[in-house]
Amino acid sequence: MLLDRYSLAFKLYPYARSADQDADAPVRHPVVIVGGGPIGLATALDLGRQGVPVVLLDDHEGIGMGSRAICFAKRTLEIADRYGCGQPLVEKGVVWNVGKVFHDDREVFSFNLLPEGGHKYPAFINLQQPYFERFLFEQIVEERKKGAPIEIRGKNRLDALDIRGDHVALEVMTPEGPYQLEADWLVACDGASSPTRGMMGLDFEGRVFQDSFLIADIRMKSAAFPTERWFWFDPWFKSGASTLLHKQPDDVWRVDFQIGWDVDRKEEMKEENIRRRLDAMLGEGVEYDIVWSSIYTFQCRRMKKFRHGRVLFAGDSAHQVSPFGARGANSGIQDADNLGWKLGMVVRGDAPERLLDSYDEERVHGADENILNSTRSTDFITPKSKVSRIFRDAVLDLAEGNEFARSIVNSGRLSVPCVYDGLSLNGPDALPDAPARTRPGSPCPDAPLGDGFLLDRLGNGFRLMTIDAEAPETVTEDGVSAERIAVSAADDPSGVLAERYTGDAVSGVYLIRPDQHVAARWDSFDETEIRAALRKACGKE
Repeated sequence: MLLDRYSLAFKLYPYARSADQDADAPVRHPVVIVGGGPIGLATALDLGRQGVPVVLLDDHEGIGMGSRAICFAKRTLEIADRYGCGQPLVEKGVVWNVGKVFHDDREVFSFNLLPEGGHKYPAFINLQQPYFERFLFEQIVEERKKGAPIEIRGKNRLDALDIRGDHVALEVMTPEGPYQLEADWLVACDGASSPTRGMMGLDFEGRVFQDSFLIADIRMKSAAFPTERWFWFDPWFKSGASTLLHKQPDDVWRVDFQIGWDVDRKEEMKEENIRRRLDAMLGEGVEYDIVWSSIYTFQCRRMKKFRHGRVLFAGDSAHQVSPFGARGANSGIQDADNLGWKLGMVVRGDAPERLLDSYDEERVHGADENILNSTRSTDFITPKSKVSRIFRDAVLDLAEGNEFARSIVNSGRLSVPCVYDGLSLNGPDALPDAPARTRPGSPCPDAPLGDGFLLDRLGNGFRLMTIDAEAPETVTEDGVSAERIAVSAADDPSGVLAERYTGDAVSGVYLIRPDQHVAARWDSFDETEIRAALRKACGKE
C-alpha cells in the first residue's frame, strides 16, 4: 500500500482565535504574509528578526503534503545560516556534490558541483520540504522567545482584498467565520495557484511543456546507489524516456520518470503501475515502500511584475520553473532574502518606497535567468522534433569520450545565485584587476577567515569590508550605517579570500548589502564615493 508518511500535516500552528477577530474595526498591521510554505516562513523570519511586526496567514495549520522540493543549494543554506537554522538543515539533510549522467546503460560522464574548497556549506543537500519548513518554523519559535514580533495564524484563509492607496484591506475566513484586517504591505507567498494573484486578476506569462513526469518517493534500506545525483537519458530499464534518482534522509529515494504527455494520469497513479516502473529500474527482489507519489508538468512562467503597489509576490506565486535544476524553492528563498531587507528598511522609514521597485527589477532578472536555464534543460531532456532528438543523442555520444561536448549536455543546470549585473542599486566597480566573480551585483562567495568563514563575519546589515585597507569603523549616510569588517593578509593564510576578492590588486574595499550581494568596490577608502554608493543601494539616488 502507499504509505501516507508525508501527508500528515503537522499542526505546528493550530487555529486559535485572535484579538483582531473581536475588534470593532479592522486592525492595521505593517506586514501581512499570505502562505505558510517555505517562502512565507522565510520572509516572516527575515522580517521578524529585524523587529518588523509580521502576521502570516495560512489556510492550513502546519506542514503540508508530500516531499515536493528536495534539493537545497549552497546559497539557500547560507541564507538559512543568517536566519539561524543553516546547520540543522545540513545535519538532517543528505549532502552531495557529485552527479552522473547516463545514456541507456552507459555512464556518459560525472561532475562535481563544488570542486573548490573554502566554503562552510556544501553545493547541495537533499532534504524533504516538510523538514525544511519545520526547521524554519522552529527558528521562528526561537526568535519569538527573543522578542521577534512574528504571529502565525493557522486556518486563516485570505478570501478577498482591496488595494486602498496606503494600505490593503483584507477579508479573512476562519473556522469561526470571516473577519477583516488591514496591511500596510501584503506579501503573497501562496504558491503556483496563488489565490491572491487570482483575486487581483493577474496571471503568468510563459510556456507549459507537453510532457508528464511521475514522481515516486520510496523508502528502501538495501539500495546499492551512492549519495549522488543520477540522471538517465533513454534508460535501459525502459521505465520512462528519462529518469532521475536522488537520495533523501530516512532511507527515502526520489525517482522521477518521464512518462509522456498523452497518458492516463489516473491509471499511472495506481500503485501497481508505479511499482511496474520501479521494479523494472530496481530489479527483482528489491523491497521498498512507496511513501508519496505525484505527476507534474513542466512549466516555465512568471508574472510580468512582482510588485503591484502595496502587494508583492514571491516564490511560486511569482514564477514557476521545471524541477530539473532545483531552481524553484532555491530561487524563492532568494526572493525572500532580497525582499526582506528592503521591506524592512521601508517599514522602518530608513528607505523610500521606491526601493521595493528594485525587488521587482532584481528578482524578475533572477526569474528570467532561471526560466532560460530551465527551458533549455527541458528542451534537451524532452526533444520535440526528430532533428532535436538526433542532435541530443549525438551530443550524448560525443560527451562520453570528449570533454568539450559535456558542457552541451543538459540534464538540468543546477541552481546558482543570480548576479544582478547592470541593475539600479549597483555602485561603481573601481577595483582594477579584481576577480569578476565578486563584481557589483554578485553574491559574496564564502572563504576561510581565521578559524571561521567570511559570510559568518559579514552577518546582516550593510558592511564595509576592507582588505589590507584603512577605513573608519562605521560610515553613516542619511541614517543608514555600514559597519567595517577589517581583513588582512594574516587572516587569509590560504590565500582563498584574496583569490576571490582582490586578485592581483594589493588592497580592496567592498560595500556589501544586507543580503550579502556586492553593492560596489574600490581599491581604497573614499568617503564621498562610499556615501554615494550607500545612498544608491538604499534606493535614494
